[in-house]
Amino acid sequence: MAQDPSSVSPYDEAMDALSSLITQKSRADQTNAGLRFELMFDYVKILDLEDSISKMKIIHVAGTKGKGSTCTFTEAILRNCGFRTGLFTSPHLIDVRERFRLDGEDISEEKFLAYFWWCWDRLKEKCTEDIPMPNLFRFLALLAFKTFAAEQVDVAIMEVGLGGKFDATNVVQTPVVCGIASLGYDHTEILGDTLAAIAGEKAGIFKKGVPAFTVPQPDEAMEVLKEKAAQLDVPLQVAYPLDSKLLNGLNLGLVGDHQYVNAGLAIKLCSTWLQSTGHLEPDSIDQNNSLPQQFMKGLTTATLQGRAQIIRDPSPDIESVGDLVFYLDGAHSPESMEVCANWFSLAIKEDDRQQKASNEIVPLNNSETASKNSTQILLFNCMSVRDPQLLLPRLVKTCGGHGINFNKALFVPNMSLYTKVGSTSSLSSTDPVADLSWQLTLQRVWENIVFGERGNTNNSDAISVDGKDCSETIVKSCENSMVFSSLPLAIKWLRDAAKQNKSVRMQVLVTGSLHLVGDVMKLLKK
Repeated sequence: MAQDPSSVSPYDEAMDALSSLITQKSRADQTNAGLRFELMFDYVKILDLEDSISKMKIIHVAGTKGKGSTCTFTEAILRNCGFRTGLFTSPHLIDVRERFRLDGEDISEEKFLAYFWWCWDRLKEKCTEDIPMPNLFRFLALLAFKTFAAEQVDVAIMEVGLGGKFDATNVVQTPVVCGIASLGYDHTEILGDTLAAIAGEKAGIFKKGVPAFTVPQPDEAMEVLKEKAAQLDVPLQVAYPLDSKLLNGLNLGLVGDHQYVNAGLAIKLCSTWLQSTGHLEPDSIDQNNSLPQQFMKGLTTATLQGRAQIIRDPSPDIESVGDLVFYLDGAHSPESMEVCANWFSLAIKEDDRQQKASNEIVPLNNSETASKNSTQILLFNCMSVRDPQLLLPRLVKTCGGHGINFNKALFVPNMSLYTKVGSTSSLSSTDPVADLSWQLTLQRVWENIVFGERGNTNNSDAISVDGKDCSETIVKSCENSMVFSSLPLAIKWLRDAAKQNKSVRMQVLVTGSLHLVGDVMKLLKK
């Protein structure tokens, strides 16, 4: 049934307009490989942003892993130093407004709509056959520049979407400082399949004479970064991981040992920005001995959705709060999968320890509830351009090293459509003819890995759910895994399993894709 146009909210109308800019069914397209990159400068001219961008005090960050975390730390530090901050990141998990943060908060719907239509109307009016409308990411980057200019931020922190050289954010010609987070193999179909080629693309954000920092990199990548820096007279320095002792017993706001690498880079970016803009004496921050209070506060209060995040299922059907817990991490490269597996293994051990301690302090009447065992389930999807033979073994092996073995793996397609930009209110309905060939491939890979690890042993402790409805929702069930035709059906199965297996606490790791993580968060919030 067609939707009554009068019932479409102004925000959904903007989402429909944005969706029309999606050029193909892929998160990365040929614009990332430089296809007509010069158009970005035409768009900047049309929107009259040339002067604003050249005057903006920008911190520009590229990298394979950790660039979002680095930008988050950087924003939190400078906000705590008293500056008005603008932060542009990608992707969004639930609502597109997450990509545009002002003073640490998502942009309001009112401001978003004002700046959105301002940019949209001008581009629609001026674009031609020779200068077509920008694609989705290019439009969002332009919108970020417009927003930060109009809001007169003191500092704009811009995270590269993909690559660097031909990324839409790289219309910046005079950043204050640039940063390169950890490099690894990702988007190799666009950026090249060697670390040297990938480093060359990332180094595309270097600008003549502008200081740059990199975290420690593999030799192959570091050589290229140094070479590109030398060609542009860029003073390139290595930012070493933060020494945890400098936090005086406090923890970083973002979880995981790898975050000390990102924090170290953020500290260098912030201190260089403060010096270059005249707010700090050179070398007045001694990262070896102490950190200013504002830096400490920023590092320990920074937050980032969908990375090492724990959500207890809010469903009223679940008997007690800890019976079904989701551990969400958007890891999607082999290296980040290992980091994710370490985090998950340590987090569930800590969770179990706390549960046991609380049961000892407050003995529960129901002895069955008091002595609940925990079991681990994997909920997984990844883009088909990624290699599950590299991702899944890392996950299994690292968790196994901590004595953690998954009871079941559930494979699902993402809900967020490639053809639609959604918001909290607009979840896509299940596609009745969803192509599940990729999920079935993932399942085959998983079964082979588990067979290789455990041999031909019967998974007698496997969690199961009774009921005709349940068997009809599973596309293919194997001994150690299941494929579901949609994410809501997988969530329903998990909730039914939690209700029917009352002696078990279910700990679900959601990983492989930030988009999957976002979809799960949407469903849990609904």
